Amino acid sequence: MKPSAFVHHAPHSVEEALAVLVQFGHDGKVLAGGQSLIPILNMRLASPGHLVDINRVAGLDTVEITPDGVHIGALVRHAQLERHDGAFVHLPLLRQALVNVAHPVIRNRGTTVGSIAHADPSGEMPAVLALTSGYVDVASSRGNRTVAAKDFFLGPLESCLAEDEMATGASFGRFPAGTGTAFAESTRRHGDYALAGVAAAVTVTDGVITAARASFVSVTPTPDVLDLSDLLAGVAPQDCDWAQASDMAIAHVDPDADIHASADYRRMLVGVLVARVLTEAASNATPTAATDATASTATNTTGPES
Repeated sequence: MKPSAFVHHAPHSVEEALAVLVQFGHDGKVLAGGQSLIPILNMRLASPGHLVDINRVAGLDTVEITPDGVHIGALVRHAQLERHDGAFVHLPLLRQALVNVAHPVIRNRGTTVGSIAHADPSGEMPAVLALTSGYVDVASSRGNRTVAAKDFFLGPLESCLAEDEMATGASFGRFPAGTGTAFAESTRRHGDYALAGVAAAVTVTDGVITAARASFVSVTPTPDVLDLSDLLAGVAPQDCDWAQASDMAIAHVDPDADIHASADYRRMLVGVLVARVLTEAASNATPTAATDATASTATNTTGPES
């Protein structure tokens, strides 16, 4: 199928893009990478009369490393962020998750902020934004605001963006020193949407866990975060009963059944993945493991820092 007829707008500034959104309201849709939007248009699940193509807007394709984390503009492609060595050093979870996003050809075009704004609970990057306590930059003709991840996602494919607003960037927060991260998901085929996925961050101080958190892909209506700190705090990683954490995660998620997997099967996957990523994250929190992981991943970098 092909999309319904629409008018293509190509603004050269954020202000021009916002003016179009103000003029056409709910009949306008922002286009960045288009890797989520175009299939929806082709299947006629959405039929906006106006597409606001922001690819000619300058200044939205930068990756900025800050003391608080990693900030990206709305036109930063998944592949650009994945290959950014500075972003990896400051927040390895970004690359750990991005390599699981679809296929390289999709990552070359799709944008990370677009994936977040799409608010699909099956997407990897909304879960990462939630786990890092990140936020989204939102602009409108009425002014700018920043929205925390916990407030940005309202439901499946539903964000807090108003009709006249657009996401211009996002920030992923840095974890405390001594934190290791990991990401894993289960798919029917490589590049498919995950049947279930888990991102985890574990902080180890003086040989014992002081904090542990997990966020989920495809098994919760919004990318929320499960705090496991009370369960695991004060225990050395090698002595942890990860099965208890798995049980807690299984009780936390609320997956839907579909043609690909039952709800019970998705819960089972969550239990397996939680134990796996917590173990890996705790291992990455140790100085030796962190150094080894950095060296190993750096050798696989497929492009220069962007």
